Amino acid sequence: MKRTAFILVSAIVLGSLAKAQNIDDALRYSQVFYSGTARFNSMGGAFTALGADLSSLSQNPAGLGLFRNSEFSLTPQLNYIKSTADFNGSTEDYLYRFNLNQGGFVNNIISNPGSKGLVSLNFAYSFNMTNNLNQNSLISGTNNSSSIADAWAWYSEGTHYTELGGAEGIAYDAWIIDTLTGYGGSYYGTVFSNYGDNPPSRYGQSVRRTIQNEGYLGEHAISIGGNYADKLFFGATFGINTLRYNSYFQHVESTDVALPSEFKSMEYVDYFEDKGTGFTFKFGMIAKPVEMVRIGVAFHTPTFYKIDEYFYEDISSKFTDGSNYHSSNDPMRFNYGFNTPFRFLTGIAVQVKKSALISVDYEFVDYTAGHFFQTGDGYDYSEKNNDIRSALSSASNIRIGGEYRLNKLYLRSGYGYYGKPFRAGEANVDMDYRTLSCGIGFRERNLSVDFGFTNFKSSQVSFLYQLDPGFTPADYQLTTMKNLFSLTLGYKFGL
Repeated sequence: MKRTAFILVSAIVLGSLAKAQNIDDALRYSQVFYSGTARFNSMGGAFTALGADLSSLSQNPAGLGLFRNSEFSLTPQLNYIKSTADFNGSTEDYLYRFNLNQGGFVNNIISNPGSKGLVSLNFAYSFNMTNNLNQNSLISGTNNSSSIADAWAWYSEGTHYTELGGAEGIAYDAWIIDTLTGYGGSYYGTVFSNYGDNPPSRYGQSVRRTIQNEGYLGEHAISIGGNYADKLFFGATFGINTLRYNSYFQHVESTDVALPSEFKSMEYVDYFEDKGTGFTFKFGMIAKPVEMVRIGVAFHTPTFYKIDEYFYEDISSKFTDGSNYHSSNDPMRFNYGFNTPFRFLTGIAVQVKKSALISVDYEFVDYTAGHFFQTGDGYDYSEKNNDIRSALSSASNIRIGGEYRLNKLYLRSGYGYYGKPFRAGEANVDMDYRTLSCGIGFRERNLSVDFGFTNFKSSQVSFLYQLDPGFTPADYQLTTMKNLFSLTLGYKFGL
């Protein structure tokens, strides 16, 4: 059924809002992969019981009590990120990125001689990266079973063409989907079936999607911590959290097959940008029952984010008769809130004289506790929060780190395992994250130089689009490998 272009602006807003903020967003902003100084990174981030590192302010603030002097450190980092996508063939993409991973100082404000009572009290500030969101991906192949047009037709079912919104509305406007004859303008076919006039659909088109993700989660940790009798160390952190993330993807489908609809190619662009600020509180203690053993515990309250989201979509199409169409949604902004889950951490560290140490951390996080909330627009997030509770689960994270001292030289290594966040029955039930790390450090009285290398790897099932269950899923396997190179320069005052 041919028609003229018609899109209601209000329908676009409502249709797009219905798809904004989802489980992927909830998990992305809830996950924390602790990162900081080169020493911290090279030992796998296993510092819950170890302390005496500025990165521990974002993990266990009691580690601040183990500082004996005022100190400053700065950590630039180089990221090399490789993504491999398997969609009817394997494709790779790469990204190099330089960033400031950590920077901060600790100031000793109370220092008492001896080992009784309050031995010391320290104040500190440190910016620590908590999640690196940078990644480029390329998915390319031939699709013989479906198209993104099928997804738009499916989403549109039961909605009159005058009320279509979001991507479906502009796909209709660009002649990618159209109403089926005799169904009252509320059911749809695609260019691959000549809008339902020549079923079944004829596929075999080339598909190419490029994805560019940029951003990070970071924390400005403002902390106070002390040392009581060299046996009990305590601390608290007020965290001001920064969220920056933007995602741009371009989805292109083209065919050399002569279709009755005269379809040749289409390009769909989706872009969104999230900016947010949050706050959290963290509390911790480290006990030293004997000289060589430290036991640490910490608790993190949820991070309360307020997020501003900018979003737009764009579709263009070409046909073999020479006609071209283009349609886009007006850029939109949404404002909403998100609370991350609480976290509980515990750890033990064993130091063998002054020559070696090993540290082990355990962390519990319940991803089902994350939830969206409205900040004035009146939108009801209950359905989205129910989706979080039904799809996500609690997870256990384990980190192990070791250090060996050779006079002024320090050799380090670490391992991290971040547990599976999805419930049984979900496509990514087996998704987890693993890190391997190593490093070397040099100490000369009040000056330190540390180098750390971390290899981060994960694999997950991703979807080009969601389809009616009658179709073959449009999924692909995405493997991510991040190689992170950190360099820390540190200086101790008063030595």
